[in-house]
Amino acid sequence: MARVPKLNDPSLLKLGVCYVNGEWVKAASGKTFEVTDPSTGALIGSVPEFDVADLEPAFAAAQAAFQTFKKSTGRQRSKLLRKWYDLMMENADDLATLITWENGKPLTEAKGEVAFAANFFEWFAEEAPRVYGDNIPASVPGNRIITTKEPVGVVGILTPWNFPAGMITRKIAPALAAGCTVVCKAPGETPLTGLAVAELAHRAGIPKGVVNIITTLDNTPDVGKAMCTHSVVRKVSFTGSTAVGKLLMQQSSADLKVLSMELGGNASFIVFDDADLDLAVAGAVACKFRSSGQTCVCANRIYVQRGILDEFTRRFIAQVQQFKQGNGFEAGVTHGPLIHERAVRKVDSHVQDAVKKGGRVVVGGKPTPHLGANFYLPTVITGVTADMAIASEETFGPIAGIFTFDSEAEVVRLANNTKHGLASYFYSKDIHRVGRVAEALEVGIVGVNTGIISDASSPFGGIKHSGFGREGSKYGIEEYLHIKAVTYGGMGGPLQN
Repeated sequence: MARVPKLNDPSLLKLGVCYVNGEWVKAASGKTFEVTDPSTGALIGSVPEFDVADLEPAFAAAQAAFQTFKKSTGRQRSKLLRKWYDLMMENADDLATLITWENGKPLTEAKGEVAFAANFFEWFAEEAPRVYGDNIPASVPGNRIITTKEPVGVVGILTPWNFPAGMITRKIAPALAAGCTVVCKAPGETPLTGLAVAELAHRAGIPKGVVNIITTLDNTPDVGKAMCTHSVVRKVSFTGSTAVGKLLMQQSSADLKVLSMELGGNASFIVFDDADLDLAVAGAVACKFRSSGQTCVCANRIYVQRGILDEFTRRFIAQVQQFKQGNGFEAGVTHGPLIHERAVRKVDSHVQDAVKKGGRVVVGGKPTPHLGANFYLPTVITGVTADMAIASEETFGPIAGIFTFDSEAEVVRLANNTKHGLASYFYSKDIHRVGRVAEALEVGIVGVNTGIISDASSPFGGIKHSGFGREGSKYGIEEYLHIKAVTYGGMGGPLQN
């Protein structure tokens, strides 16, 4: 029988309610949907199935709160975000437990996510008082031009399940720092972490209506459309697939909303023959298999220069063979389940396609149903070629496909041969090569001699079909601000006696 996790503070587990206008409310219909543990399939509990009508009070609350919140000072908003950060850190163990319970990632990894998520509150607490305008020299004598920055308004936020805490805080933190209010749809697969974060917002004293966090599953398409079409919402921030991002853009066009889109990826991971192999192997393992490969910046295509191919592959395989799959709460487990059976089917289809086209499975390559329906062995495939699905589609699972290449020019061409442009990684000791390749890669984020690139202080976002806009860093708050130019005439002339 599966062990039921225990929380130090059981009140952080919010079942049957969403957070709207500072209160915990049910869906008007009374409908709910079930949240299950992906490791065991066991029921955790149920949360509200909000529909479009349920959104109206949330939008109204956010709009009413915005009229006051936009006038608060950056320092006032900073103190609220800092308190929220402190509460997340104080409750880090419980938040990590919720993440592992509903997402499946190992507890150690979940604890890392909580720290990562909380860091956005800390970072933007420090950015909130530093929203500066400019004094611009005018071309007309006697005129003076200044610019100010103002919050865009109510923000609709749509987040994915793979980082149930991190994706919510990465969007809400800069929105609040700028003076916006938010209506956030927590992911249907992993809503409990977001609701716990909402409870901590309440405890932090975030004013009523400033933060609203709701849940839905079957009604997700309608709720997403409402976010994009409702006149109260002035900006939509979305993290998810490119296909859904395109649909949301279309739906937002009639109302000309401000958009931030963090979409799909197909990251290349390049190892040149002058690389530090130990560093490169460790980076590839961490980058590819983090969260069982379920991140948008995971290495999707591993390119290894021919002269070191055999040695890199040998060391890489040895590392993967040390993994331990299982329930994320079990000691020593390094990798948990995929989020659901559909993900398992997609991963297996990529493996079968590669094998059919000449690829060789050297590790894994099959589901592990004795562990549970959502488990798939971490897999390494050699002899991968450009005609295989893994070369052009985002796998979002624990498959490492190893390609080979001969020249710098060749591998950059291969790396850029994708519609996506989110992240890319490469390893080299040659400083001149580092400069050339980093500039030539067509992505928004480059990791040089590292496989981990996410940081609250670094701008995160892509180009091409990976979207637009940046999250985190000093640039992240700009996504939630308008620039207003004010020109003063008649300011010249002599002083009056």
